[in-house]
Amino acid sequence: MDPAEGRRVLVAVDEGDESAHALRWCLANFAARGDTVLLLYVRAPPPTYSVLDATGPVGYMFAEEATAAVEGYSRQVADAVVEKAQKLCALHGKENGQMKVEVKVAVGDARSVICEMVDKLGADVLVMGSHGYGLFKRALLGSVSDYCVRNANCPVLIVKS
Repeated sequence: MDPAEGRRVLVAVDEGDESAHALRWCLANFAARGDTVLLLYVRAPPPTYSVLDATGPVGYMFAEEATAAVEGYSRQVADAVVEKAQKLCALHGKENGQMKVEVKVAVGDARSVICEMVDKLGADVLVMGSHGYGLFKRALLGSVSDYCVRNANCPVLIVKS
C-alpha cells in the first residue's frame, strides 16, 4: 500500500440498522482523508427452479415470472441500500474532508463473497456491523461477521450496535 494513496476500507452494508451504524462509526472514527471507502452490498443468489419443480408448462412459466420478480426486487433493495450508504458518505465528506467512495454490488453467499472481495479489491481492512446474536442464534443461523473474522485476509473491525 502506498501511504500517499491512503487505505482501502471495505465496509459491508446491508438492509440492517447494524450495518448503517457500522458505516457511520467508520466514517466518524476510522476512515480518514485520502482513504478509499469501498461500499459492498451482497445480494442473495436468485432462486433456481428445475423442470422437476414445475407441474407442466404453466408451472414452469410461473417459476420464470417468480424468479424475475424476486430478481427485480433484489435489485431494488440493493439500489436503496447503496444509495443510503452513499448519502452517509457524502454527508460525512462535506463535514470532514474528502475521501473516495466506490460501490460494489455482488451476488452470492454474503460470507464467502465478502472474503473474496477483500482480496479482489485489495482492502486493507474490513468493517462490518454485528447483529448481536446470542450463542444459540449464532450457532443456528451462522454469523457472517464470525466467518469473516476467521477467513478474511485482512484485519476485520466489528462495530457493535
